[in-house]
Amino acid sequence: MARNVFFCIDSHACANPVRVVAGGGPLLPNVPMAEKRMLFLEKHDWVRHALMFEPRGHDAMSGSILYPSTREDCDVGVLFIEVSGCLPMCGAGTVGTVTVAIEEGLVVPREEGRLALETPAGRVDIEYKRNGAFVEEVRLFNVNSYLHARDIVLEVPQIGTLTVDLSYGGNYYIIVEPQDNYAGLDGLKADDLVRMSHLVREAAQKVLHPVHPEDERIRGVKHVMWCDKPKAPGASARNAVFYGDKAIDRSPCGTGSSARVAQLVARGRLQVGETFVHESITGTTFNCRAEELTRVGDYPAVRPSVAGWARVIGYNTIIVDDRDPLAHGFQIA
Repeated sequence: MARNVFFCIDSHACANPVRVVAGGGPLLPNVPMAEKRMLFLEKHDWVRHALMFEPRGHDAMSGSILYPSTREDCDVGVLFIEVSGCLPMCGAGTVGTVTVAIEEGLVVPREEGRLALETPAGRVDIEYKRNGAFVEEVRLFNVNSYLHARDIVLEVPQIGTLTVDLSYGGNYYIIVEPQDNYAGLDGLKADDLVRMSHLVREAAQKVLHPVHPEDERIRGVKHVMWCDKPKAPGASARNAVFYGDKAIDRSPCGTGSSARVAQLVARGRLQVGETFVHESITGTTFNCRAEELTRVGDYPAVRPSVAGWARVIGYNTIIVDDRDPLAHGFQIA
């Protein structure tokens, strides 16, 4: 019988949970993080199930595992885990991970106020602001992001015709803005959003099969972003992001915000350097910008930045014992 112990530091990034595995994570070969991600999914995905699913996690749980970087220009490698899988990149996860890593001394930066992360999606540069022992803000300069397809007409059962965009910001997002068959977020409960998102995702997956132009391991449509006008003072727009089977992001969603910035720039609704404040379903905000114009393969793209905050909320020694019939976690359909 195996008994595995994981030392985790729990945090939340603008309301979204981020569990950082500081000890006990699986040993992986010294290969780039993109390859580590595939090896983890192939041989160690039980760790993700055990730490993210009930009874130790929940439907909206997310986290990360730290590894030495294989790149000379990066300080640390980060593997993102959550209920929906092992993501190439996670914005809220980055904000939480950097806050935990700096405040708890897990990473020693080469230059105060700056970090470079090796993620499965590529290098992500970080600027952070510290006040004594505490990190007050983390700004991530994300991977190049682009609008993959625009004005896609979906026939969605129970909803009707929707016109959506598909944008990439570290993951692919179906972006739904208010229109005839979607009046906005007001009046919709989380259960409504989950039900509607499944229908939209299923319809989209029949006609959309995106593959990243520079990394074919990044592919497919799993996330749905519902957009609306803002409520928080100073915010530019509001969203609710669906992922996994039943999860609605509690934060404004970092990769989703990056995808949204790329979409808005491509449509001429946001300029390079202009601030875009993205509000979550809980009322928290990320401060976003398009830093520069770039390309992803043949697609015009931007390099977005996203700034948010996180707080450490607990130290968690987690035991996964094979004597437990639910050792590797479960989900309720």
